Amino acid sequence: MTPPAPHQQQDAPGIEELQEQESRLVFDRFTHDDAWALGCLLVELARERQAPVAIDIHRAGQQLFHAALPGSTPDNDAWIARKRRVVERYGCASYLVGARFRAKGTTFEESSRLDPDRYAAHGGSFPLTVRDVGVIGAVTVSGLPQVEDHRLVVEALERFLNR
Repeated sequence: MTPPAPHQQQDAPGIEELQEQESRLVFDRFTHDDAWALGCLLVELARERQAPVAIDIHRAGQQLFHAALPGSTPDNDAWIARKRRVVERYGCASYLVGARFRAKGTTFEESSRLDPDRYAAHGGSFPLTVRDVGVIGAVTVSGLPQVEDHRLVVEALERFLNR
């Protein structure tokens, strides 16, 4: 068996799993109160793990939630903005966008023709999708390796939607 590429983890989700997550993690509605509750849930999960992350929730161009936990830095906020722009442009998770480029034997940075100072197809930003509406925003985490950022967001969405 070939070892994973340096930019991937061995247990990283594949494209099919990422697409399944997106089709499953859909809201019936998404309000300001939902953003607060989801953000607080993410803070709680991150604190349990002592994760040095920043957390952000945007809807329709408005920041509804932001938290910077101990150990996070201003760089995490810059990563959040870059990952969120990928979700806004492609309408799917930042990690899925990067995985699709890797599956074609290239990278987002090499082939997207987008400014890497403004866009990052790294894990951690996930679309907020409302049933029968579409993508209305993004929830983003930055501070961990990209697969762990992605997994933290997915775990919070699963818990929130299964309440």
